[in-house]
Parts: sequence; structure tokens; C-alpha cells
Amino acid sequence: MILKRDKLNQLIQWRTAEIRKPLIVRGARQVGKTSLVREFAKSFSSFVEINFEKQPQFSGIFKLDLDPKRILSELSLATGK
Repeated sequence: MILKRDKLNQLIQWRTAEIRKPLIVRGARQVGKTSLVREFAKSFSSFVEINFEKQPQFSGIFKLDLDPKRILSELSLATGK
């Protein structure tokens, strides 16, 4: 539980940073990455969870380029959020 709290605090620090890079959560299978991000997402008014294995249609959004504004716009259109 302490490790999870430490990681959650790191995510909160990322969120409150004035300048921040895109968030990437990596790690071995079954160590709690998804649970951690879902817990962190509770602090936002809304969030979108994309699982490329279950929703492969979203992968095309990332193939053209990695322009954040375009990606967010297309994700918003695709998810209705």
C-alpha cells in the first residue's frame, strides 16, 4: 500500500507541475498500473480510458503524428467526451 501511495503522489506531482511531459505508465504485467491510473483519474472531472487490445480502432489516431491538439480533438470526437 505504501508503494501505491508513493506512486499516486508522483502522479499528483506530475499533475500540478507547471510544465509537464505526456504521462506514460510502464511496468511488468499485473503490478497495478491500471488500478493506479484509475485511482488517479478520480481526481479529474472526467477521463477517457483507452485499451488498444479491446479497442483497436483507436490506434489509428496515433499513427499520423503525435500532435497533442490533434490527438485530443480526435479522441474527443471518437469518445464523445
